Amino acid sequence: MDKLSPINLYRLPWNLTDNAISWLEPTSSCNLYCDGCYRENRKSSHKTLDEIENELDIFAKFRKTDSISIAGGEPLLHPNILEIIKIIRRRGWKALINTNAEILNEELLKKLKSAGINGFTIHIDSGQNRPKWKGKNEIELNELREHYAKMIAKIGGMSCTFNATVYPETIQFIPEMLKWAQKNIKIVQSMVFIIYRMAVLSKNFDFYVGDKKVKFDEIMYSTNDDNRRTDVSAEEIVEIIRMNAYNDFMPCAFLNGTEKPDTYKWLLAGRVGNKFNIFGYVGPKFMELIQTVKHLFTDKYLAYSHPRMQKNALIYLPLIIFDNGLRKVFKNYFKQIFINPISFFSGLAYQTVLIIQPADIYEDGRVNMCDGCPDITVWNNRLVWSCRMEELNNWGQNVRVVPRKLEEQIEKELIKILK
Repeated sequence: MDKLSPINLYRLPWNLTDNAISWLEPTSSCNLYCDGCYRENRKSSHKTLDEIENELDIFAKFRKTDSISIAGGEPLLHPNILEIIKIIRRRGWKALINTNAEILNEELLKKLKSAGINGFTIHIDSGQNRPKWKGKNEIELNELREHYAKMIAKIGGMSCTFNATVYPETIQFIPEMLKWAQKNIKIVQSMVFIIYRMAVLSKNFDFYVGDKKVKFDEIMYSTNDDNRRTDVSAEEIVEIIRMNAYNDFMPCAFLNGTEKPDTYKWLLAGRVGNKFNIFGYVGPKFMELIQTVKHLFTDKYLAYSHPRMQKNALIYLPLIIFDNGLRKVFKNYFKQIFINPISFFSGLAYQTVLIIQPADIYEDGRVNMCDGCPDITVWNNRLVWSCRMEELNNWGQNVRVVPRKLEEQIEKELIKILK
């Protein structure tokens, strides 16, 4: 098994102005409360179509992009969601909806498809307080995931991704969630695990805007609970997957942190198989080739390929001349076909697994963000990190995190200078 190292992975080429994805928030109103959510639920916060057009203008002016993730809040609550999709498609972008799917049904799904939606990222986890699913663990929630996956597959032509916040208490369920995703590999294109993060107020930090100390407990992503872990890492998730489900699990690409280039903020794996077997994982050259060719011919990096590109992974066979991981995949696949020819009819699909490690606050106050983050959005006509936008809404800028010991030293130095 290859060692997990930045040298052995492909650093995705996404950056601030040239990125596969951009993040549109037409509303911050939501019909659920999710533990760890970074957006305040503001009722009647729907943006007008003119405001949305303006934000899309900012993306068009400052950022090459392949897809627009329509998020929030709950975007399906916006009364003009169908028109928003049409506007995005008219501009030549893919339109994806990030939703909790609480109000999604076949009738609405058909309307969304007619409007031009390309796919869905459905957030389901045990921290959402869903009315009919309270007390259910992540394994039990696979029933709900499968309900939506089958609904989307029935209508057809749209990608289906599930994401879940990974809490310290739910890390143990990741292997079984991935086994469920393998069982449904033909109708689930991606599984995303977002590691729980919060700013712990009881730790030795103060928060500043300019030279003014502010109360950070007004922010959604702050907590006084210092007994709950907020330091689970992407590497830890990889080890849990290897130890409890897929011992050869191997990512192929990543985005690093702004403060520590050897941290994995977005860690991406591509696996190939069917509901009975995972035959292996694509290597970094596969992802480099896909991203490079897409950019060469369209001037955009790739996000959310069409389901037909993932349902039949045999189309990637010619790429074995470039990628070691893919060579292993097809070696294992054809070996299985030789042993059991009937297994050919089980098909061969490609599925991505993504681990996201949000902002980390270090002891010296540095905040390690996602470098090249795809979830960049628009605030006040400029591009900003969507996950820290509540700071902008409150104070007009991101806060500085200052260790209290350092603050005391600064005060002492100022006293000396004043004397």
